[in-house]
Amino acid sequence: MRHPRFNPKAIQPGIVHIGLGNFHRAHMARYTHALMEADASALHWGILGAGLLPADRRVHDALAEQDWLYSLVERDTQRESVTLVGSLCGMLLAAEDSARLLDAIVRPETRIVSLTVTSDGYGLSPATKRLDPANPTIAADLMDPEHPHSAVGLIVEAYRRRMIAGSRPFSALSCDNIQQNGRILRQAVLDYAALRCRHLADWIAAHGRFPCTMVDRITPATRAEDIDWLCERYGVEDAAPVFSESFSQWVIEDDFADGRPDWDLVGALFAPHVAPYERMKLRLLNASHLAAAGPARLMGYSYIHEAISDDLIRRYVKALMDRETGQTLTNIPCVDLETYKETVVARFANPAICDSVDRVNRDASLNYLLDPLADRLASGHSIDLLGFAIAAWIRRVRGRDEQGRPIEVHHPLATLLRERAERGGSDPAPVLAIESLFGHLGQNPIVLKTVADQLFVIDAHGVRDALARLSAKLGF
Repeated sequence: MRHPRFNPKAIQPGIVHIGLGNFHRAHMARYTHALMEADASALHWGILGAGLLPADRRVHDALAEQDWLYSLVERDTQRESVTLVGSLCGMLLAAEDSARLLDAIVRPETRIVSLTVTSDGYGLSPATKRLDPANPTIAADLMDPEHPHSAVGLIVEAYRRRMIAGSRPFSALSCDNIQQNGRILRQAVLDYAALRCRHLADWIAAHGRFPCTMVDRITPATRAEDIDWLCERYGVEDAAPVFSESFSQWVIEDDFADGRPDWDLVGALFAPHVAPYERMKLRLLNASHLAAAGPARLMGYSYIHEAISDDLIRRYVKALMDRETGQTLTNIPCVDLETYKETVVARFANPAICDSVDRVNRDASLNYLLDPLADRLASGHSIDLLGFAIAAWIRRVRGRDEQGRPIEVHHPLATLLRERAERGGSDPAPVLAIESLFGHLGQNPIVLKTVADQLFVIDAHGVRDALARLSAKLGF
């Protein structure tokens, strides 16, 4: 195990991070740790974590017992390393009372507030990608805005306090897999602030900064057997280790309000525009991940590497990237798309990363499929491969596999989805009519027919045979 080449007790908080999950600890916290090892002046960029959900207590308690240190195991087919990460300096639980968290954000030493809260944590309407004032957490915050519990409400209230105090603004840095995540966060913050006070919204618009980022590292959920393995293999007793692939990528828009760490010294890329990189990642990696995970779950696969070793699924994923999602991309600076696509398949096939299909189906946004589908429709091109992925998604949310065994569906609309999917059977129209998910795409006749045709074959012959028939028809 590699120990920090700096004194973790010497770091000072300069970043508050909301959503201290495995991905953050494998990605941003890892980059910050590496920077602290490379440059002693970076010790003032310590990360103070924040949890907004009751479930965050588990990781809080585990890390507190370990002085906020944890093991990061990075693996690929060739090598494995274990690093004791020391860039965290604490964690606040704000599920019941956000006062201490607000105080921490308002401190002038806090210059960045970063987030990994998934797309559900922004309080957005899936159809418009704008703030949904009817979202229960957002609505509750608007009733008592000085005691918020949502990420957006916290950011706005912290900005308000900085404005009143005449302090410098902080930068709000989204690290979630949302296309144009900084722009989305900024708009949600401004929408919320305008509902409170027009002057506040104007101040944030003028002084706040919301850099876009592209983040990429496959980081599965930690299993009990992983904890046992770490102890047996390395003699390390760690209640909150993180396991990830060796590959890591981070592209950041260089637009900060009050300075930022020199993450580019340890492998990150600062760029004037992140959009080409994030579009590539979302449409090649994330869309492929979700497109494979749906049918894989119905076929009985537990892990992504098992699924991609199935020749039929692997050929489907490659065809999806080559013929549909990849066709919506333009040239990306310094990136060879063919090589990138090969890398995606190789990363999925990495047996050292036991990334479960359930984790992908739970965490992946449906928009990974819908965004490229909308572009394909707009350009008049086929959507057969994306249509199959959506059909498999609808079949999965019925909540049982092809042998009748239960599938746990983790989604805010899980009950509605199951009811609509069961009622519709081979007709996807009831599910596609959920406007908050599908927007106008759910009423598009091409979408309706393509998904209906695929869902009918899945129901009649099973998902494997349906995919084989699609392969024969399209020649992949």
